[in-house]
Amino acid sequence: MNRSQLRSGAGICLGLGLLAAAALAAFSVGAYPVSLGELARWALAFGGESGLPEATELVIEQIRGPRVLTAMLVGASLAAAGAAYQGLFRNPLVSPDILGVSSGAALGAVLGIFLSLPFLAIQGLAFIGGLGAVGIVYGIAAAMRGRDPILILVLAGIVIGTLLGSGISLIKVLADPYNQLPAITFWLLGSLSAVNRDDLLTVLPLTLIGLAPLALLHWRLNVMSFGEEEARALGVDTTKVRLAVIAAATLMTAAVVAISGVVGWIGLVVPHLARLLVGPSFGRLLPTATLFGAAFLLLVDTLARTLAPTEIPLGVLTAIVGAPIFIWLLATSRRQWQ
Repeated sequence: MNRSQLRSGAGICLGLGLLAAAALAAFSVGAYPVSLGELARWALAFGGESGLPEATELVIEQIRGPRVLTAMLVGASLAAAGAAYQGLFRNPLVSPDILGVSSGAALGAVLGIFLSLPFLAIQGLAFIGGLGAVGIVYGIAAAMRGRDPILILVLAGIVIGTLLGSGISLIKVLADPYNQLPAITFWLLGSLSAVNRDDLLTVLPLTLIGLAPLALLHWRLNVMSFGEEEARALGVDTTKVRLAVIAAATLMTAAVVAISGVVGWIGLVVPHLARLLVGPSFGRLLPTATLFGAAFLLLVDTLARTLAPTEIPLGVLTAIVGAPIFIWLLATSRRQWQ
């Protein structure tokens, strides 16, 4: 077994360990404490009689279970999308919202709240808005042939994201300040307080559909990290690979943002941490980033619902936790470069 395989195995094992510890903490901690012994009894009797109080089973299966699984799914999807975008654009500062997917989803959700639509319709508008924004960005880049496609995509994403952000600001100005504006603000900061089993079952197939092409195209993404001309010289159809990666990462991001709101920093910080542990090869980076992203958001969500009497929005905590980690990663990377 060579060194890269050892690093990959160590990174995946560490990610699994952190995820297991985060899951145990998430199930145990809360307004209704659940001991590790009760969790073990429930797990051993899964689907049968556990002998636990009905309230304990209700908390584990109906309240915390869907939320824990959704937090894992959202964190894993954002981290995987961030790793894909950073590899595709060959830029470590790229995050999943670089092409406007978060801004598009936010505008769709804000519009739904402004129109007083049902929660399911708000999620649908957010999903459509995220996909639509990236579709517009890619259409602009495709229309400008003969130029640097990566640069055009980034610039178009910035412009469209800014335009969509202006739309969000306009709706916030027009919204009812007593009912609609607080709901809009809370959604934009991100939360998993309203998720349920149906949300999880709806989003899970979409994220798996998005994750599969990223796993299958991992060696092509490694080749594309050498640059556009070099990848073409090695036989990679860069246009098709770029479209497939953007479509897959956007599908994952739009799906999870539709149910969680805008949650920042995960797609930026976690791939850096995974790359530090297992190296830049996308075949090793993707599973490691996925595990670390799931564990990271699960820990943040547990803190969000337990630190204060009122639940803290996820976007606030991911920034508080993610920013110092990112600074540390930059300092560590710089020492390694030198």
